Amino acid sequence: MDVLEDLAELQNEVSEIETKALWVFAYGSLCWKPGFKFHKAVTGHVKGFQRRFWQGNVTHRGTDERGRVATLIEDRKGTVHGVAFAISGEAAIPYLSKRECQLGGYISNFTTFYPMKGEPFKVLAYVATPKNPLWMGDADDVSIAQQIIDCSGPSGHNVEYLVRLANFMREHFSEQHDPHLFNLEKEVLRLIDNRKMCLKTLMGDGEGCITFIKRDSPSPTSNHREEEDRIDSFEHTTLNGGKDSTLPKPLGVCSSNHKT
Repeated sequence: MDVLEDLAELQNEVSEIETKALWVFAYGSLCWKPGFKFHKAVTGHVKGFQRRFWQGNVTHRGTDERGRVATLIEDRKGTVHGVAFAISGEAAIPYLSKRECQLGGYISNFTTFYPMKGEPFKVLAYVATPKNPLWMGDADDVSIAQQIIDCSGPSGHNVEYLVRLANFMREHFSEQHDPHLFNLEKEVLRLIDNRKMCLKTLMGDGEGCITFIKRDSPSPTSNHREEEDRIDSFEHTTLNGGKDSTLPKPLGVCSSNHKT
C-alpha cells in the first residue's frame, strides 16, 4: 500500500522480489519526515560510513546563518543505521532531487543496505561532500551544538531536526549507539536548559512526521506522539563508552520567563 500519511508500518524484512524496487536510504530527517509516497519501510544499516552533522543548511533548518544537518562520511569500519523506503509514484525522485540536491547540496549514490532480516540490496543514498558550497565540516560538539540551537529555517528549528533524529534512532535501534548523534543531543539539551529556552516550542507541532508501527509490536512507536511524551526522551540512559550515562532531566512546561 502506498503511504503518504502520518501512520505507517516499519518492517525488518524484505523479500527477494521486493528488492527489485527503487529504494532510498534515510539516515536523517527522511527517517521521520520523508515527504514522499512509499509502499514499504524497512529497518537496517549501511556499511562503510559514519553519520556526522557536517553539512550546512540554509533552506530547511537555517537561513543566512547556516544550520547543521546530517551527512554520511566514508569510514571503512563504520556502520549507519536507518530506514530503506521503497518509493512509489513518479513524484518521489523529482521531490528528493530538489529537497536533497538542489536545495540541500547533496549528491546521490547507490550503496548496499543490510535489512534486519533478508538479503542485502541496493539503495539510493543522498550524501554531502566537502565539494559542495554548504559544507561546514568537523567541529567539536560544543561548537556544533551552539550552531544548532541558534538556527532555524522554513522547515523548523535545527533543534527539532537533531532531537527527532536522536529519538527515532533510540526508539527503533535501541541496541545501537551513535556517539556523535547522542553526544550532540546531550550538549544541545544542556545549552537549552542553561539558556532557559523552551524545548516544546523548538520542537514545533510535528506536522508531516510519520508515526511508525512495528510489525512485531501491537503498540505504536513514534516521533509524532504528544510532546509531553517526547520530552522524556532525554531522561533515557544511553551507553557512552561502554558505561551508562543518564542525560539531563526534562525541562517540563515552559514558564513565563522561558524564551520561545
